[in-house]
Amino acid sequence: MIHKFSMNGVNVVMDVISGAVHVVDEIVYDIVDSYEEMCEEALVVKFADKYSEKAVREACEEIKELKDAGMLFVEDDYTNVLDMVGKRAPVVKALCLHIAHDCNLKCKYCFAEEGEYHGHRSLMSAEVGKKAIDFIIKSSGSRRNLEVDFFGGEPLMNFDVVKEIVEYAREEEVKYGKNFRFTITTNGILLNDEIQEYINKNMHNVVISLDGRKEVNDRMRPRAGGQGSYDVIVPKFQKLAESRNQTDYYIRGTFTRQNLDFSKDVLHMADLGFKQISVEPVVGQEYEEYAIREEDLPAIYEEYERLACELYERHKEGGEKDFNFFHFMIDLSGGPCVAKRLVGCGSGTEYLAVTPEGDLYPCHQFVGLDEFKMGTVFTGLEREDIRENFESCNVYAKEDCKNCWCRFYCSGGCAANAHQLNGSIFKPYKIACDLQKKRVECAIMIKAKQFQEEC
Repeated sequence: MIHKFSMNGVNVVMDVISGAVHVVDEIVYDIVDSYEEMCEEALVVKFADKYSEKAVREACEEIKELKDAGMLFVEDDYTNVLDMVGKRAPVVKALCLHIAHDCNLKCKYCFAEEGEYHGHRSLMSAEVGKKAIDFIIKSSGSRRNLEVDFFGGEPLMNFDVVKEIVEYAREEEVKYGKNFRFTITTNGILLNDEIQEYINKNMHNVVISLDGRKEVNDRMRPRAGGQGSYDVIVPKFQKLAESRNQTDYYIRGTFTRQNLDFSKDVLHMADLGFKQISVEPVVGQEYEEYAIREEDLPAIYEEYERLACELYERHKEGGEKDFNFFHFMIDLSGGPCVAKRLVGCGSGTEYLAVTPEGDLYPCHQFVGLDEFKMGTVFTGLEREDIRENFESCNVYAKEDCKNCWCRFYCSGGCAANAHQLNGSIFKPYKIACDLQKKRVECAIMIKAKQFQEEC
């Protein structure tokens, strides 16, 4: 299976199964679609009005060489790997601790209902947090490196407990030969010098939330009293990013139907000095005024291409204006492992969320949905059927994925979004799929242009 596209002056042909990406000339780009279906003589006739016989034959030879080298038209044998994936007996390697089901912002698109998660406001106790550490140590088997994310609501509203949990984990990792890596997500309202210093010493990564330009951010991310948050958080975030040497953080935003010109928000954040940027499309029901709709896709595609072209130029020039955009970062040299290609993020198996009360869910976006409660940190996993359902959720178990060219880049998309929009973790959210495909093309275009430069 192949996929091809043209963007920003480059023609790209991808072999979906091998992951090989080829920058080709116009004639190979035109012929490759018909190569498997037609003999060389028929191709000469088909393209006679556009290319000479010699040019067509040379292009066919180039395509044949790539095919013979296992870099084009590779047969799909990943289905044979599914048994191996199913027998992995995955261990829990990451927890998302909902340290606070409470928040000091009232973000209009918040999937967590401003921190409440379909329930009441609450804060995690140190006892629950420590039991969560015990749980992941016990459930991680022989795996040494473990991830713990402090999430909310707003984690800084319960920061003393964050510190207690980190201290406890450091004690326990020595006893059991583990290595914890912590991440914290914050909206920045409560961020100060003392908290910043602690984060820099103890958090491997930090996610800071900003939607871009002041008017965009303040429209969707107001404070509890209705005031905007931009002026409060931007100076704090700039200071934090600099204190981390512009690494090991992401400034993460959300774009909605109300700012389809979101490339301006990405570039605004870059021009504020941020080097690690992630801006994602909102996920919401179509009746929500901010939700992205099918008719918005052409405008969003143009915006992604516009951003990709600008980012390529900034990469080329280097210097202060350069930055990384998470959704355009792609490694074409080796690609992800087979299991990752097939099953994705590991929600419900390797990655679980923990509520303030200690309940276990497949991920943070399933929290509060009773039918997805898997157990507690006190009793362990009690719903093996839920775990098995998520474990069986792979790109070949989804009708919309198994023949899609992008399946090994997105690994089937987000299970939570699929459930929220389509009522099944096996039915991907189509708009998210379409946007992911465009992002992958943009990422590959950037790499292709860089390759052309090097040649």
